[in-house]
Amino acid sequence: MIEFKNIELEDKSWVDQLLSYADYGATEFNFSVLFIWKEIFSTQIGRFKDFLIVRFAPQGASANEVRYFFPAGRGDYREVIEEMMDDAKQLQAGFMLVSVLEQQKTILEEIFPGRFSYTANRNSFDYVYLAENLISLKGKKYQSKRNFVSRFKNSPNWSYEPITAQNYMECLQMNREWCKLYGCLQDSSMQQESCSVKSALENFEALGMKGGLLRLDGNVVAFTLGEKLNSETFLVHIEKAFAHVTGAYPAISQIFLQHQMNVPYTPETELTPENIGFKYVNREDDTGDENLRKAKLQYHPAFLIEKYIVAELEK
Repeated sequence: MIEFKNIELEDKSWVDQLLSYADYGATEFNFSVLFIWKEIFSTQIGRFKDFLIVRFAPQGASANEVRYFFPAGRGDYREVIEEMMDDAKQLQAGFMLVSVLEQQKTILEEIFPGRFSYTANRNSFDYVYLAENLISLKGKKYQSKRNFVSRFKNSPNWSYEPITAQNYMECLQMNREWCKLYGCLQDSSMQQESCSVKSALENFEALGMKGGLLRLDGNVVAFTLGEKLNSETFLVHIEKAFAHVTGAYPAISQIFLQHQMNVPYTPETELTPENIGFKYVNREDDTGDENLRKAKLQYHPAFLIEKYIVAELEK
């Protein structure tokens, strides 16, 4: 039997250990993501031997309607998945996994042939980029991005600084202003995202996140938060900028990543995974938002991480 609990900051060390065994490069397999969205999805976690089990409720779900992520860790997959199935039965819920990766799908098909249906969920696909491309923005395909960054840097009185305990409140204030400006009160998904941003900023040090902000004439006009996701990938959790500030979005993206490198960045720096500290940058999914999808594709991802909804077939 798996014992589930509400996720707390104190769980980070053991959750991170189990996640490191799997070393997945997808957004869902990260403690910070689970933590900052926990209130919205009623997320609970449990441990079964060397596996992390995540259970949550979809939006608008009934009391016995739950979903699971694929178990992250090491050991006997058949044993742990059967335990998860038993948990769903106890809740009188159908067993369903979401955000299942291609390699996880292969494991399921090998262990339980013909038992599940698999439906690709394009809205949850992660966008993954070569770190060297986002840091340098070199080449013809990034010409427009370089132009916008230059226009921002040509503005007088701009500056970059890391997010710290002394300035994170200014990012919270900017997030509130951003919400008022772009209509969070009229959009439930934007309200939910705003809550997750607030949680991330208020707990960024305990979560081990790194952050950066841009000022223009002393005012915060953009900020971002991220962290190392696995052995070769940096995950950008949050990126906010005022759209009316020309070039603020591409500028915070590029400058922040330059400051996360293992070595000081200059235009002449050789951009190797060793110098950068990571090979890829995961910028999460687009949630099906067409404008966001277009923006993410304009940065030319190296690949998308495909994810599936997995449901048990009726016997």
